Amino acid sequence: MSKFTLIAGPCVIESEEMIMKTAGILKGIAERLELDYYFKASFDKANRTSIASFRGPGIEEGLRILKKVKDTYGLKLVTDIHEPWQAGEAAKVCDLIQIPAFLCRQTDLLIAAAKTGKRINVKKAQFLAPWDMEYVIRKLEESGNHDLMLCERGTSFGYNRLVVDMTGIAEMKKFGYPVVMDATHSVQKPGGAVTGGCRENVELLARAAVAAGADALFFEVHPDPDKALSDGQNMVRLEDFEEMLKRILKVYGAVHQMNGKEAEQDG
Repeated sequence: MSKFTLIAGPCVIESEEMIMKTAGILKGIAERLELDYYFKASFDKANRTSIASFRGPGIEEGLRILKKVKDTYGLKLVTDIHEPWQAGEAAKVCDLIQIPAFLCRQTDLLIAAAKTGKRINVKKAQFLAPWDMEYVIRKLEESGNHDLMLCERGTSFGYNRLVVDMTGIAEMKKFGYPVVMDATHSVQKPGGAVTGGCRENVELLARAAVAAGADALFFEVHPDPDKALSDGQNMVRLEDFEEMLKRILKVYGAVHQMNGKEAEQDG
């Protein structure tokens, strides 16, 4: 069975100490479970609901801390960008550039990310149909980048509610690129001064997505989510993460085995 791709880490860089401790623990989990792992953390959360909300240390300090993670643990890194000029700076440190959902149609941002030559994980906007990701893909491909991942993170369903249509995973896989399921942002309850969420549904969505054919999973993980400075109600508790992944990987293994048997029969 091929290695399953995992993207995981805290929502935002709160401190160097927390990031280094979390990265070390996540590296151990990924090695024990034999995963293709990317460590994720944001240097700036530019899309917080309230102007008073914590945003992070900024790009210079944030990338310094992420580089320390890479130098210390040898991990592949992911961070998200919000403005075109950030793409080149992030690419000096990170292996995967992430495009936030709200910004997935921003042409200049996509072009700048594509031109770094790095792998791109572009999140499908909450307001966008899965088949309309075709136009996002075209912008990236025509800018010279075909190393892409498409990410499902829920669809707006009225006010302050997201739903996940698992058929959207199959729809996006038709484009020929790996599809990621962002299991933590998909349980958000957007709106208000602080975004809410239903952490208890994260594993349910992750298992369903793997069964539906997702090629990778994205989780935001924190040592103490209830005290996190961003997205605490959605993040997985670090001490619970490994056992959750083991259960999810059993579903992946079953699906992989079933697909293998079907391929043999077709052959």
